[in-house]
Amino acid sequence: MRIMFVGDSMTIGSSGEHTWRYRMWQHLNREFGGPYRIVGPRSGLHDRFADADCSQDYADPDFPDRARRHLAGWGEGWLHMAPLIREAVAEHRADLLLISLGLIDLGFYTDADQTAANVRGFIAEAREANPRIRMVMLPVIPNIRAESDASFAAQCERFNVLLAKAVADLDSPRSPLLLTSRPDGYDFQRDTHDGTHPNASGEHRLAAAFADAMYQAWDIGGPYA
Repeated sequence: MRIMFVGDSMTIGSSGEHTWRYRMWQHLNREFGGPYRIVGPRSGLHDRFADADCSQDYADPDFPDRARRHLAGWGEGWLHMAPLIREAVAEHRADLLLISLGLIDLGFYTDADQTAANVRGFIAEAREANPRIRMVMLPVIPNIRAESDASFAAQCERFNVLLAKAVADLDSPRSPLLLTSRPDGYDFQRDTHDGTHPNASGEHRLAAAFADAMYQAWDIGGPYA
């Protein structure tokens, strides 16, 4: 199975971090139970000083190059990934997408309804490249802004309802869609280093949300440890 991570700044991570992608790679090595490969057109972290996604300074230098692949970007959301996903899936022959997107869309680019429309476009484009592709999606986790911005909090809540509807509407036996639960116990006060981006405990909780959903729904891998 060829697995591609798709996400925004919470997925790409920044210099000196492990990332939840790294935690998921460790989990897959323990629990996947079969051959797999992590694929994607990018491999870097975000460099805050250069303001570019150009760093390879992962917290664990032994994180192998072949496992660093992804399609994630700082400041990129459903709006940006929908036009890219068909080519990425086709070029890298992805079978499974692990997707964490939406917060940046709602914060800066599109409202909940427009973002949900981009989700549906993304799904259609991915299926054009691989009609049997599987996709696992994380609901938006409101960040610190939601504490002081009621309108933004409401948009996050509405988008998650629309995301669940899109998954229910578009799921098919040929190309299954799966929506994870909110990461168990996730608290941006404890699980992020700045109110948005995950620290070590947040990385584990994000990886666990994907791993446990795949195990429970599809019997892929095992429970996250």
